[in-house]
Amino acid sequence: MRIEQERIKALNEHSINADGAYLFYWMQHSQRSQHNEALEHALDLAEEHNCGLVVGFILPKKNDDIAPRFYRFLIDGLTKLADDLKNRGIKFLAFLPDSQDLLTTAMQNGKIIVTDTGYLKEITERTNRLAQEVNLKFLSVEANIVVPVETVSDKHEYAARTIRPKIKEKRHTFVKTLSAKEPIKTSLYLNVQGDVDIAKINTSNVFGFSDSDINLTATDGDSCRFISGYHQASKKLGDFLKHGLPGYEKARNDPANPNCSELSPYLRFGQISPVEIAYRVLQSSSPSEADKEAFLEECIVRRELAINHVYYQENYDSYRCIPDWAIETLDDHKDDTRKHRYTRKQLEDAESHDEYWNAAQNEMVKTGYMHNHMRMYWGKKVLEWCNTPEYAFRTLIYLNNKYFLDGSDPNSYTNVAWIFGLHDRAWTEREIFGKVRYMNSDGLEKKFDVEKYVSYTKSL
Repeated sequence: MRIEQERIKALNEHSINADGAYLFYWMQHSQRSQHNEALEHALDLAEEHNCGLVVGFILPKKNDDIAPRFYRFLIDGLTKLADDLKNRGIKFLAFLPDSQDLLTTAMQNGKIIVTDTGYLKEITERTNRLAQEVNLKFLSVEANIVVPVETVSDKHEYAARTIRPKIKEKRHTFVKTLSAKEPIKTSLYLNVQGDVDIAKINTSNVFGFSDSDINLTATDGDSCRFISGYHQASKKLGDFLKHGLPGYEKARNDPANPNCSELSPYLRFGQISPVEIAYRVLQSSSPSEADKEAFLEECIVRRELAINHVYYQENYDSYRCIPDWAIETLDDHKDDTRKHRYTRKQLEDAESHDEYWNAAQNEMVKTGYMHNHMRMYWGKKVLEWCNTPEYAFRTLIYLNNKYFLDGSDPNSYTNVAWIFGLHDRAWTEREIFGKVRYMNSDGLEKKFDVEKYVSYTKSL
């Protein structure tokens, strides 16, 4: 079997539909045609049953609390994906947000349904519900993680130090190349339809954004920074391996001169596989093993710690997901005097007294991205400036999911919770923060040329 059995889970006990006309892959998170374990497992099953493969994707509902750039990035990526699949003889169907009945009909006419595993609760609930509604075999494949979540651990891990050895023990088993199989039969001419032709839709006619909405955000200040799709992600990875990975261990924490891959938006949309990334990093000619391991710490250990968090912590999107010690100490200091207080609107508009924080906020709003070190500082200041820690948590979730291209994913929720003590330890007690880790502008000035970073954000 090409795909590790640990990645595959049956979501119901139904049998194969012998009268089905095709294998059906309900694509959700792995929006790519290359190195996609769910797609390749579906192709293996299609070959086994001598039929073609149909891929279906249901578009999300418009959310006014999410910036238009998110939808543009999604549609651009799906358009390129549909072309890639067509070139492999695979039919791609796009369904409108309220067309679950049509999607279910398309599924029911298949022999077997395969989907890619998600970890956020609204996704898992929808997937499990559909798995019970259809009367044929329904499989889920973990295609956006290096080591499957239950293979690593059967519990909520305390910190990176507790999950790291468990991942390292198994990493070598799952980091490998995956070739693209040609389908035994084309599905391009099968009589099955979606709602819309993905090549003919855009963010205006599906999600209701005006041209001015799109024009203001599609260029993202730096128009070449994030171009959607697998091929662009692969190119970014190649450039990083050549220019960014050498020296990464020391340079990664410098927002003014970053050696960063900038792959997080592509990982969030499943446009590139973390397995492919890890494989190419390990196979690269970078002379430093320390640089490689420092990057894999972020790409695998930290990312999969976040997945572990949302998988085993039902309240991952709530303030109450943080550790008891952190809740207790923040509650003890809830009424401490705050020298500066800001409303959510003031923060969203970058109207604080702190030039460094405003620079980070502007980078996020204009580009959909922020360097990880600045994300930590950005979040800590929101905790410091909001009336209560609970309101600060909700504000960070709102800003994070609205503006970041990599928002609304396990990393997002875990990164916000880290601000409040998740996956961290108690520190020296101080006002407002209690024993939760504190950050200040002096730390930025000591670590890197923060004025250079401010100048960069002003140029956007």
